[in-house]
Amino acid sequence: MSATPLPSRRLFLGMLGTAAAVPLASTGVLTLGSRSASAATTSPFVMAYFTWSPRNLGTDYGLHLAVSTDALQWMPLNQNNPVVTPTAGDGGLRDPFILPKQDGAFVVMATNLKGTDWTKKTPYIHVWDSADLRSFDNYRLLKLHDMATHTWAPEAFWDPSRGQYALIYSAVNSSGHNVIMVNYTTDFQTVTAPQVFFDPGYDIIDGTLAKDVNGVNYLYYKGRNSLVGARSTSLAPGSFTQFTSGLAPQGGIEGPILAEASGTWYLWGDANGLFYTWQTNDLSTGTWTATDRRVYTQPLNSKHADIKPIPQTVYDNMVATWGKPAWNRLKSYNFPDRYWRHVDSLGRIDPYPFDPYTDSQWKLVPGLADPSGVSFQSLNQPTRYLRHSFYKLRLDANDGTTRFAQDATFRQVAGLADPSWSSFRSYNYPDRYIRHFAYELRLDPIATATARSDATFRLTY
Repeated sequence: MSATPLPSRRLFLGMLGTAAAVPLASTGVLTLGSRSASAATTSPFVMAYFTWSPRNLGTDYGLHLAVSTDALQWMPLNQNNPVVTPTAGDGGLRDPFILPKQDGAFVVMATNLKGTDWTKKTPYIHVWDSADLRSFDNYRLLKLHDMATHTWAPEAFWDPSRGQYALIYSAVNSSGHNVIMVNYTTDFQTVTAPQVFFDPGYDIIDGTLAKDVNGVNYLYYKGRNSLVGARSTSLAPGSFTQFTSGLAPQGGIEGPILAEASGTWYLWGDANGLFYTWQTNDLSTGTWTATDRRVYTQPLNSKHADIKPIPQTVYDNMVATWGKPAWNRLKSYNFPDRYWRHVDSLGRIDPYPFDPYTDSQWKLVPGLADPSGVSFQSLNQPTRYLRHSFYKLRLDANDGTTRFAQDATFRQVAGLADPSWSSFRSYNYPDRYIRHFAYELRLDPIATATARSDATFRLTY
């Protein structure tokens, strides 16, 4: 089967709680390079994703990138705008995947689908070549089969026994249900005939592989709305055996990601745009502990993502090219699923995700009354700033008065509940801090442990 050449184009659990060890189940797609558990990854990371928000105000079917130094806290690049968008096929992508190739360059692949019409059938996937994840060239549609089915969530890994890359994806074959298929290729231009890579006998999608972890390969996938794991000492089609039960929040989960950072494995999953993360120090046990949501923050509006380690120079060059966001979000310490936002001109914290998502984006500017302080300028209503009025936080237009400037100025200090986070003390009422109470943002004196937690926030993106 041949690729169809086209013109080239440049182009991260709920509220905080105690985490119990849970037997794993897996869904989604990911392929990490070969490494043993002792070879801890300390390099930076890139995340690839498309974007979605509940009312589709933030939905975009182009390739989005974010970077991280720990695979937990993420910074979107290019102001969270796409860095490249497909120009053929369905005109949009889902489920993007980045493969670091044997030669040090990259291949980017994605599902050929714009929107949510799951009945669409296509044998094609989107493919780009990239030397450095800053340019995306040789764009093409790659045909994988002649079956009357979709071709979802492509991933790939190097199979040294074959001297070829294995390209895995979800499709319905003659079994009548979704299985993980595989083709082999050396150049992502032409591929071998498809064959079944893994079929547990029931419908599965979103296969992702952690390769050669102490001699064992681990395949995670979405099965029965949960994340399930299989393993094999071989990479041969048909060699994997399920060894975990299902892992999922209420309502189900998909799009798993496996990422190793500093000797810890993380399993991410997408539950309708909200990412959950679990962790383990030993993939062989099949048990995972829920990661404290304080510890990780997904990029704004990210959906069905992929995570890969990258060299420091690639990270540095990506940041230099695409830039840091000109805005921040603020995450609650004791309700880490909630973020600052404005609603009807009042400040509050609400659970992510929500629309308009732009209500949660803030520009931290020098304090209006004192440039050594900080003021919170609304990104989507830039003439307005958060200020206190009768001790409530409001979003009001700057009237140019001294009183307004003082009410809208705060001192950023070490977090009252955690010094690695932040708290914000009023400029003109220095005995009071911004805190949430009944989910509303207000200005209060802080005297209890609960209040200290209410007044602690993380600056994030």
